[in-house]
Order: sequence, then structure tokens, then C-alpha cells
Amino acid sequence: MSTVYRGVPARGARAVALALAGPGAVVAGAGVACAAVWLGDPTTPGGPLPVCPTKLLFGIDCPGCGGMRMAYSLLHGDFSAALHYNAVALVFVALLAWSGAAWTAGRLRGRAMRSWLHWRWTPHVVGVTFALWFVLRNLPFAPFSGLFV
Repeated sequence: MSTVYRGVPARGARAVALALAGPGAVVAGAGVACAAVWLGDPTTPGGPLPVCPTKLLFGIDCPGCGGMRMAYSLLHGDFSAALHYNAVALVFVALLAWSGAAWTAGRLRGRAMRSWLHWRWTPHVVGVTFALWFVLRNLPFAPFSGLFV
């Protein structure tokens, strides 16, 4: 089986299907996750979806706390609630959509496409962003206390 990055665009139904198989599987998995969040309604306490282990064990918000509620609000078109629940995760949803589009385009074009994931400082910026978000949203005074979820 040949790789999809051959240097030539995908031509023909079989080549396009092969190129789109990976991105299609990711979209299907994301769709299943979105359906679980939609049906589970994480905004209602005591629902079927799990509580963040960090919040449960230590009583503090981790960088991902509010992510499911953010996704639920986003799925319902409530952008301001999504921003409230987890602003950093909302930005990362947009960045991951960009990288997914670049990955799909690269597979169709037959060559890798660069996105934010390929930048030299991406790991450092992501690490610092999550560390700062973790600290800031747990500070017990205004205006940071508004970041509790």
C-alpha cells in the first residue's frame, strides 16, 4: 500500500477515498464525541458524563475543566457560554479545525501542508498557555475568580 504523500494530487475515486479515509475517521470520531456530549448534557449536574478527576479529587480547575460544557454550548450555538466555560479550549478547537483542514488538503494534494502544528515554538507556546491558564483560573480573587467553572 502506498503512502498518500506521493507528491502528486489524488486523482480518481479510489485515490480520493484513500486520501480522505483518515480525516473521515477523525470526523466520525469527533461526531460520536459531540453526540455523546449533546445527549449527556454536561451543564446539568449529576448527568451521565464524568466529572473532571482534578476537580473531583483536588477541588481545582484543570486547564481542560469546562471543556465538555464548552463543547455543549458551542454545539447549541451559545458562543458566549462556550467562552465562559473554557476560553482556551475554544481557541484550540479553532486551531485543531485549521490543522484538520490542512491535513485533509495535504492528503488530497499529495504533499504535507504546514499548519500551526509545524511551527517551531508551538510546543512551548502550548505548554506555557496551559500552565498560565491552570494558574490564572484558580486564583481566588477578582477578576480571576470569574474563570471558575
